[in-house]
Amino acid sequence: MVITSAVTDPEEQTQSLHSTFASRYVRDPIPRFKMPEKCIPKDAAYQIINDELMLDGTPRLNLASFVTTWMEPECDKLIMASLNKNYVDMDEYPVTTELQNRCVNMIAHLYHAPIGEDEAAVGVGTVGSSEAIMLAGLAFKRKWQAKRKAEGKPYDKPNIVTGANVQVCWEKFARYFEVELKEVKLTEGCYVMDPVKAVEMVDENTICVAAILGSTLTGEFEDVKLLNELLTKKNKETGWNTSIHVDAASGGFIAPFLYPDLEWDFRLPLVKSINVSGHKYGLVYPGVGWVVWRSKDDLPEELVFHINYLGSDQPTFTLNFSKGSSQIIAQYYQFIRLGTEGYKNIMENCRENARILREGIEKMGRFNIVSKDVGVPLVAFSLKDSSQHTVFEVSDHLRKFGWIVPAYTMPPDAQHIAVLRVVIREDFSRGLAERLVSDIVKVVDLLDTLPSPLSTKKAHVVAVANNETSEKAKKSALETQKEIALYWKRLVDGKRVGAC
Repeated sequence: MVITSAVTDPEEQTQSLHSTFASRYVRDPIPRFKMPEKCIPKDAAYQIINDELMLDGTPRLNLASFVTTWMEPECDKLIMASLNKNYVDMDEYPVTTELQNRCVNMIAHLYHAPIGEDEAAVGVGTVGSSEAIMLAGLAFKRKWQAKRKAEGKPYDKPNIVTGANVQVCWEKFARYFEVELKEVKLTEGCYVMDPVKAVEMVDENTICVAAILGSTLTGEFEDVKLLNELLTKKNKETGWNTSIHVDAASGGFIAPFLYPDLEWDFRLPLVKSINVSGHKYGLVYPGVGWVVWRSKDDLPEELVFHINYLGSDQPTFTLNFSKGSSQIIAQYYQFIRLGTEGYKNIMENCRENARILREGIEKMGRFNIVSKDVGVPLVAFSLKDSSQHTVFEVSDHLRKFGWIVPAYTMPPDAQHIAVLRVVIREDFSRGLAERLVSDIVKVVDLLDTLPSPLSTKKAHVVAVANNETSEKAKKSALETQKEIALYWKRLVDGKRVGAC
């Protein structure tokens, strides 16, 4: 008697055989803390890991991330072909080094660096904007220290002025390199750094003011031009020489193509360095970032190391040493493949899809749009009424449809505002935007039929209030909103594990 498999499709049959084969080797618990003592066949190892990875979210439906999740097959081939190249071996891989230098020059010209057509720009590729910011911050700190030493003044208490909306890498820089972080607090309705308040916080120990071109929270561009004007005036009054760094991690590949007349880059005299993430709207897989300086004078020579044990004298200015070459090659591919025209078309398409999504959410009448029209193509929105249900519940229920949409509270002093955010990337189509709107409608309709999870908490609040005077028991809508937002923030923080 011949026994036939119930699986008729050849690919499914192969998958079934692999799973059966792998199951022979996982009768014991999967090792999590100690390396297993015996080896297993490669097919079994592959299948075990592949099965676990199936439980990950779908990258294209991860609307929390700014990071690129799709590239063309031709670029994928280049990436696979260069996975075994260590970028730091410049003497062995001189062409890869040349491609990085070309990328730096292209970015510097894109940001109007004051260099000639044939003059080499000052910059470097990094593993992301976090490393780029660390390098730029170190350059500012060393220049400030050198100036203070020459003047015979104390140089042990440097500070940097930012908005409270900065990404966590700025906090890391401040903590790791012993720089005080002076944050301009946010206010309801204004979720970016106020240039006036920022300049007021500048003192003789300020190494630079960091402006954000594309806030992580709302996508909004900070007013770098106004900051430059105010800081120039203060420098003249005080005799200081405080400069600006622009964190263009998210907006650095958007503003030049969608808002070319917006002055935020090296066209402003006080802007000395700019970082940008190649793996965000530079349209490359993670992780690659870039940092460029206005001129050689803005990068202290003492921070550049020279090595010769890889075959020749090689200058290096990175926090990492070994790293892959594939992302740098992929960035160069995107630059020559798309050009100015291609990037402009993609960013315009992202902006249009953001508009469609925003209008669809507005039509529901249940949300306030927090993000601005000018900025990174994303939609940040909050519930008009959070007394019964919250944005955190909306986020949880959207996961049932496959969508990963983050919910979070704003930084101080706007922490009572809780929002949802959808980042529009190249691979987020109009069809997906319309489908997301439809699923959000389903979620809010469902929540209307469910009891509020805050009912127990609210009952307790009412009981306590009844024991107080009627005047004290009455709470404004804003106070209630703050209380609910803080309650959910504590709940979400309690679920977080791991590191950023």
